[in-house]
Amino acid sequence: MNPPNRETREIIREEPFMRSRILEFLADGPHTVPEIAAAIGRPTHEAMFWVMGMRRYGWVRDVKEAAVDGYFRYMAVPRETKA
Repeated sequence: MNPPNRETREIIREEPFMRSRILEFLADGPHTVPEIAAAIGRPTHEAMFWVMGMRRYGWVRDVKEAAVDGYFRYMAVPRETKA
């Protein structure tokens, strides 16, 4: 049973909360949006909003070649840590 569709604003508002879960999953290498959605237990269309937001602000980047299933893969961008 699928949950009811949520408003786009509500989905986008959750990006800061989902960022750590997505980055944790991407720590072992690049993954597609459907793989990310399955790993965090959310619908694919919601994961797409979050990944695209993270891409826009430099948290993730796409891998140049598509996966075998035709989806683009995304990987975490290494961040500098302050000591």
